Amino acid sequence: MRPPILSLAAVVALCAGAARGEETIKPGYWESVNKVGFPVGSTKIDRRCITPKDVAKFIQGPRNHIYDCQYPEHSATNGQISFNGRCVDKKGFAVGISGHGEYTETTLKMTALVKIGPLAVEASTDAHRLGDDCPPGVPGAPPAQDHDTEDHGH
Repeated sequence: MRPPILSLAAVVALCAGAARGEETIKPGYWESVNKVGFPVGSTKIDRRCITPKDVAKFIQGPRNHIYDCQYPEHSATNGQISFNGRCVDKKGFAVGISGHGEYTETTLKMTALVKIGPLAVEASTDAHRLGDDCPPGVPGAPPAQDHDTEDHGH
């Protein structure tokens, strides 16, 4: 069984806001292309809503719902990102991860090296902001409002 690999986009998509009071990426609707190199060899496109409260997490380094990730070494300043940490799944399986990248208010590019025992896998994320508004149903988007719940006396 192949262990799950972190999606850099999932991590990037989880973060939007300011690190240390400095302007980083803008919250909103984002699209990311996530690639994992040999031996996994996959490409995935994610679209998600990044809220203001998610920005700082997003900039720290990759995360997803499978792993609990800690980045004791991370920096996001002057358009440059670097991170070094460890991610552990619910069964205790751990991977090391380190990387770097660059960002603007509307773009984010990261590359990472995921260390799984003696194996090292390269991963990358190339993300860009699609707009201010997030469509209903997109991960991270607020729930859709039901406008038909009022009783009009009919």
